[in-house]
Amino acid sequence: GGKVEAPKPKTKGNRYSYIYIGVLVVGPSSIMALTGKPFSALAAAALLLLSNNRAGVVDAFSGICASTSPRRWAVATDLAMGSGAGGIDAYAAQMAAMAAGGASVQPPPAPTAPSVDEVAAEMLDSSRTQSSATITNSLTSPASPGASVGSGHGMDDVDAASAIAALEASQTLTVANIASSIPDLTLKPDASHSPSTSDFTVAGHPVKLDASDAPGPANVAWLSDLCIDSTLSSLTIYNGPLSDVPHLISRCAVTDDALNFFLDFRPRAYGAYDLRDADGNYPGPEALGRQAFEYSGSRRDFDTKFGTEDVVDFFGDIMDKFEGAAKNPGLGDEELPELEKLTRGPMAIDVTMPLSANNVETIVSAREKAASLWLEWAKDPSHAHRPGAPINSQYVYDSKYKINAYGVLLDVYVKLFGQSEGESLAAADSGPIDEAYVGGGS
Repeated sequence: GGKVEAPKPKTKGNRYSYIYIGVLVVGPSSIMALTGKPFSALAAAALLLLSNNRAGVVDAFSGICASTSPRRWAVATDLAMGSGAGGIDAYAAQMAAMAAGGASVQPPPAPTAPSVDEVAAEMLDSSRTQSSATITNSLTSPASPGASVGSGHGMDDVDAASAIAALEASQTLTVANIASSIPDLTLKPDASHSPSTSDFTVAGHPVKLDASDAPGPANVAWLSDLCIDSTLSSLTIYNGPLSDVPHLISRCAVTDDALNFFLDFRPRAYGAYDLRDADGNYPGPEALGRQAFEYSGSRRDFDTKFGTEDVVDFFGDIMDKFEGAAKNPGLGDEELPELEKLTRGPMAIDVTMPLSANNVETIVSAREKAASLWLEWAKDPSHAHRPGAPINSQYVYDSKYKINAYGVLLDVYVKLFGQSEGESLAAADSGPIDEAYVGGGS
């Protein structure tokens, strides 16, 4: 018996509660045996997060996913992943959920931060306000399906339809390769959209979205395989908290005879990337105190494991092969919106370029390579967190990331497709933003 105290991290926004446990945590069956009272899967999992029982975490939270309302998790959230207010307080959420389920552990005082649904509503309101006040620029209208630009670089003349068709064919093979390597990856019919069963359209074209996840050790929280004819091809993969493998964002849209390409490996820990200046420098201890060393340590871990010299060279080679590519605002640019700063990785590519065969071929190759790198990392057991606190800390960070990432995607899609269709597409492509994923899906 005794007190299990979660450390108070100095990174921005992580707030923890003290949790007193009167029994030795071994697993759900042991808790029941020692207390004489049945524990819900959620209560057991909350305690297991503080234990050394990794398998128990996976088992308990798989039970949650099957029996617990996801919205019970959404106790409170703020937007900041950095200094100031924190995001979802995992311990407060778990304790409140346990109290709601009749468990004997009493929750701490109710947090005052807005709920996830309230934050999402605020994002929608802000987006709608900006939309009504801003004249749509040249990149906010979907490309005409008949638009054509000849290039003479390996392919015949390419138009929006053929460009997206090539990207879709490549992405289909990529997802099939991932599925064959991760057998637990399972389609989520309720979150998917097919032209044969859904009337969901964007820019006059049916939306094709296959949503999948792989609960438990496979550790895939969300995979969105999205395609809209003549308009968009996007692959989004969010990892669960059992590892620190980067999230993958791979997206290409066609707008007015131009290609808008975005590719990023999203870090899984706060590295103060939002504070990077135009020269690529980060604030030191004179500005951040001891936290500067923690943030630089997170950046060093990412660079050592994922942002290696080979991967950096790969991203550089992509840019060298593009024709007429213009970089959009990135980290270090004041024009970059705040939520973009909070979610982007240090190697992100965000460019607009002419619709040409060479550029389409380069994008196809780059997206295939990026997905291959992600799969290699996802299958590597060395990237798994050690049992206990690191998994819970990862969950806390990921919870904040998901709501921020939704806000980013909402802005992107509203600019591309207008307010109404942009809202609907962002919601579908982001997946559930008001539930915790720890070893399970929605």
